[in-house]
Amino acid sequence: MLRELMQDADGRMRGAISSLESDLAGYRTGRASPQLVERLEVEMYGQEMHLIQMAVISVPEPQQLAIRPYDVSAISAIERAILKSNLGLTPNNDGKIIRLNLPRLTEERRRDLTRLVGKRVEEAKVAVRNVRRDILGDMRDFEKESLITEDDLYSGQEDLQELTDKYVKQIDELASQKEKEIMEV
Repeated sequence: MLRELMQDADGRMRGAISSLESDLAGYRTGRASPQLVERLEVEMYGQEMHLIQMAVISVPEPQQLAIRPYDVSAISAIERAILKSNLGLTPNNDGKIIRLNLPRLTEERRRDLTRLVGKRVEEAKVAVRNVRRDILGDMRDFEKESLITEDDLYSGQEDLQELTDKYVKQIDELASQKEKEIMEV
């Protein structure tokens, strides 16, 4: 019974970590990375699609992204999506490929990005703590229904806290790594 709860908690906390990782990959660090734009929503054919579904994204140079749409008629829609996003990038197209030149980040922009990373990291920690709260509630309910003993409850609470601490530590490591990456000139 407790094992299933712990597996559920582990899976949900791992989900919070993977969500954080994918979000952090989208933050600009001064180096070109396809993750920066692959989740952009592009309106095409009357529906919203992720850019990664519509084009091949490559990094021909350290400060440049090249976007080659599968359908050349999608170029203008992709350009609109890039301009509409808050990336601060101006697309250049030659009719077949869209090129995005990433300017160097200013010190002020680096600080803003680290603040954004901090907010997103705090959201991930809250998500992990919410999972802990939910699982603790389930454990207490099981104890009230006499499905587990009081000793099992305390043992489960300790295990759950260890699991929570492990994932919060992972979140902190991801945050410090990303902040270091952003502040790197």
